[in-house]
Amino acid sequence: MKHLRLGVNIDHVATIRNARGGVHPDPLRAAKMAEKAGADGITAHLREDRRHIADGDITKLAANLSIPLNFEMAATQEMLDIALMHTPHAACLVPEKREERTTEGGLDVVGSKDALTYYVSSLQSKNIRVSLFIEPDAKQLEAAADLGADIVEFHVGPFCDAVSGDKQAAELKRIQQGAEVAEKLGIECHCGHGLTYDTVAPIAQIPTVVELNIGHFLIGEAIFSGLVPAIQKMRHLMDEARAQIPET
Repeated sequence: MKHLRLGVNIDHVATIRNARGGVHPDPLRAAKMAEKAGADGITAHLREDRRHIADGDITKLAANLSIPLNFEMAATQEMLDIALMHTPHAACLVPEKREERTTEGGLDVVGSKDALTYYVSSLQSKNIRVSLFIEPDAKQLEAAADLGADIVEFHVGPFCDAVSGDKQAAELKRIQQGAEVAEKLGIECHCGHGLTYDTVAPIAQIPTVVELNIGHFLIGEAIFSGLVPAIQKMRHLMDEARAQIPET
């Protein structure tokens, strides 16, 4: 079975730093540790209000990483200019509201197709792979394919947050069906937002999902166990779940 990639989001290392100011803890140091622990890539979201990751962090990450950088960004001219300057491996376009604590849902690609065309084509012109953060919905997937997106990343928060078994099963089915549609459309499928040790296995067992992006939970676990052990445990759980997929 194909290796399931792990992208580690280091945003909240910067959140801790910014709570007091100064330079500690350093997101680049966390990114380097994540690489040693088995991460396949690093994700960083430069928000418009700079609440965690700062411009200088992106500069250092782009210059010093030896694994791919996934630059999460709102579809704005400011963020596009920054992405084009640093040319990360990939750019993930996400919805962004200033009042939200974290990204609350997926992009409305159907309703924003005309506006998003400019950002997708501009990024791809610099050989930056474009990902769209969306709900696992067939109409959104078809719109993403029409735009020529390379990747979709499913917002799996509703699955992770589901209280009842029936609700979680329904959300998992929605993700599985979405991943199948993505494969048929020729779009690479990633998943992220809210994944923990307890919720990662069912997502990792979806054979057409090729990458998981996990951040907040891992940074929180690092307080108790250390960053490297936290990532290594997540890597082990992903690999263990992946190995249970029957060979075809």
